[in-house]
Amino acid sequence: MGEIRVPRNMFLWSMAIVYMLAFSSLYVQLPGLHGNGGVSPVRPAEPPGLTGLPLLDLMLASPRTVLLDLARAWGADPPQALELVCLAGALLALGAATLAPLRGSLVFLALWCLYFSLSQVGLSVCLSVCLDGLLLEAGFLAVLVAPLSLLGRQVSSGRHDPMTFWLTRWLLFRLTFGSGVAKLAGHSAPWWNLSAVSHMLESQASPTALAWWAAQLPSWVLRLGTVGVLVSQVLVPLLYFAPIRCLRITAFYVQVPLLSALTGNLTVLNLLTVALGFSLLDTEHTMSKKKRAAKTWGQTLVWVLTLLVELGVYVLIIYSATRLFQIDVDWEARTVSSKTAFTQQQFGDVLRTTMGSTVWIAVLSLTWEVVGALLSSLCVRGFFWKLWALVQWAVFAAATVAMFAVSVVPYTSMEPWSSSKVLPVVKRAHEWVKPYQLVSSYALDRQLAAGRGRPELVLEGSRDQHTWTEIHWMYKPGNVSAPPPLVAPYEARLDWQMWRAAQGQAQESPWFCGLVLGLLQGNKNVERLLQTDPSQYAFSEERPAYLRATLYQYQFTQQDPDGSGPKQWWRRDFVKDFCPIVYLGDPDLQAMLSLHGLDRVNKVYLLTESRPHLTKTCCSAHSIVSAHNHDFK
Repeated sequence: MGEIRVPRNMFLWSMAIVYMLAFSSLYVQLPGLHGNGGVSPVRPAEPPGLTGLPLLDLMLASPRTVLLDLARAWGADPPQALELVCLAGALLALGAATLAPLRGSLVFLALWCLYFSLSQVGLSVCLSVCLDGLLLEAGFLAVLVAPLSLLGRQVSSGRHDPMTFWLTRWLLFRLTFGSGVAKLAGHSAPWWNLSAVSHMLESQASPTALAWWAAQLPSWVLRLGTVGVLVSQVLVPLLYFAPIRCLRITAFYVQVPLLSALTGNLTVLNLLTVALGFSLLDTEHTMSKKKRAAKTWGQTLVWVLTLLVELGVYVLIIYSATRLFQIDVDWEARTVSSKTAFTQQQFGDVLRTTMGSTVWIAVLSLTWEVVGALLSSLCVRGFFWKLWALVQWAVFAAATVAMFAVSVVPYTSMEPWSSSKVLPVVKRAHEWVKPYQLVSSYALDRQLAAGRGRPELVLEGSRDQHTWTEIHWMYKPGNVSAPPPLVAPYEARLDWQMWRAAQGQAQESPWFCGLVLGLLQGNKNVERLLQTDPSQYAFSEERPAYLRATLYQYQFTQQDPDGSGPKQWWRRDFVKDFCPIVYLGDPDLQAMLSLHGLDRVNKVYLLTESRPHLTKTCCSAHSIVSAHNHDFK
């Protein structure tokens, strides 16, 4: 690996930008999500079994809830404390993005602690998407990668930078290769029949208007797009550890998610992928090209041989993709056919061998960086400075090896045989750090529904139970005549949860009761999660007396033969009732709120994992109450 000073700085600057966007996006949504009377209110409560302990003992016994412990000790309102944390994180990240001296390890440690605190004080309802786990892991790596500065002076020598920066490359590999393997290992039909891209364009969490236009492309083009996704996530990541820099640089430009950034609102996930991708570059590539001196015949020979190897690798990847997916060009029809040429059993057999091999390749690559950092430390002049450099090398080498070792556990979890080979001591270490989300497994778009379209929940309100008015959202698909908006890098978390609720079982959405209650009460903070413009909210002047939720199946419309733009972007079909008609004072609604603890909205309340009864939903509560009333009668 070449000199990495510039790519490292680009990574740290990008992480500061990502933190700023994440904190600011959450800050404006907190009052409606977790404020007083919000969708999922947060209140201070001592963890079970720790009641009555002094503050210091309580913080040591439950460090993950230290934010609420301090808020309670100071008499602060927890929702206000959360807003202060978001505001502090956004301002600190803004400072790190604009001022290079602030991009130190202590600043990134503070940013990580703030974001981790938010994820631990009851926000798991809306802080449970892939972005948050990836941000926490990448953010912790930024702590190791960033220089250590005290009183404005850099303390670390920087000789260990290639080691710690290598961890970001390993994380990028686990993100891309793990997601690609999971698509095929999950036996999802759209990935195996190569129709996944066509499905993803309309079924992703938050599509854009460009996704509609992309969906109008010929089916053979979209099938080739699926092949491209699988090749870029399964074959190309193997180039991350290639000893030839041009192969790594090519892999970087292949992985830049331009298409997905334009066809889907993936919030800051794309920015995180690009930030991690900087680990594939070096300073020579990122700086302006300088005129090079004439090469000797030996250097020319090495350059020619390297070029031949590069071309051979590219040809091998193209040939493999052609054979694995039976790509055939029909010149007369001007189409390209493609079909998966291997079985799930064959893929499983190859995966069993490949999973262990990739771990050993990563071990060799990391060993190269560790030895290189050691030799660099030994070359430091002066006994004291050399000793100081060696001490830093030992500390950061141990931290790097430890992070790599524990990350192997979630990485190999998708293949049972490889997972069984992981040392027990490594698994125990992973269990110890697991609550802190230092490492995670990633499987983006692993499962796609076999049918076309996307399920969507439609909320309707009424004042007389006869005339119903649909409640339109700013970003979520609902109004069939409204084009899908461009939202990124803002992350509408409630919209994301509505998308997940429509996809899965109703038992996974306890927060839906809080949403219904907030709208029936006319809570302005909750309403602003749906519409910030009061003129676009049907019940801005008078709150609805009744609410109901219906499940529809949405699909993109087809383009008119004249090639003009769409008059309607979606078409939808009724599927089923998701939530029955409810109103304030409804006994069934009261039972639902009591079941989920929302009847105590002005009392002590905290969402924790220790309350498993919160995993039920409005609809399941309604059915339970109805059955109970029927039995009583």
